[in-house]
Amino acid sequence: SGLTPAHVSKRTRYTGIQSLKMVVSVQVEGLSAFLEAVEKNKGKTVFALFTGSVGADGKSWCPDCVEADPVVEECVKGAPDDAVFITCFVGDRPTWKDPKNEFRTHDKVKLTSVPTLMRWGTPARLKEEECAKSDLVKMLLEED
Repeated sequence: SGLTPAHVSKRTRYTGIQSLKMVVSVQVEGLSAFLEAVEKNKGKTVFALFTGSVGADGKSWCPDCVEADPVVEECVKGAPDDAVFITCFVGDRPTWKDPKNEFRTHDKVKLTSVPTLMRWGTPARLKEEECAKSDLVKMLLEED
């Protein structure tokens, strides 16, 4: 066939690299850590899931978040290869419920509920039970 072992190994290596491409997932707690993660990934497509922080029992205080997290996690696998997915924990329930909470008041974030899934820098966002609907989540993650 005219292929030398060098050609074969190059091809293998190339497909190996292809299969390694995937969404980068980052987990942060708090607004400043979130904004830092966004800054580090400037120029990339950034998706963010804002969700209730996990308590000592290993569960979030937010029932909608508990329902949405596995759905979003599964759908993220279909996001663009070069995308960055940031899961941001907004704090415990009393912190989140404070009307002066920085996630509610920051001009670029302006959260009204958790979970909220957004494509950073665009108006595209899903809130509360919408985040548990895989068709809606896939649409948000996959649209250009």
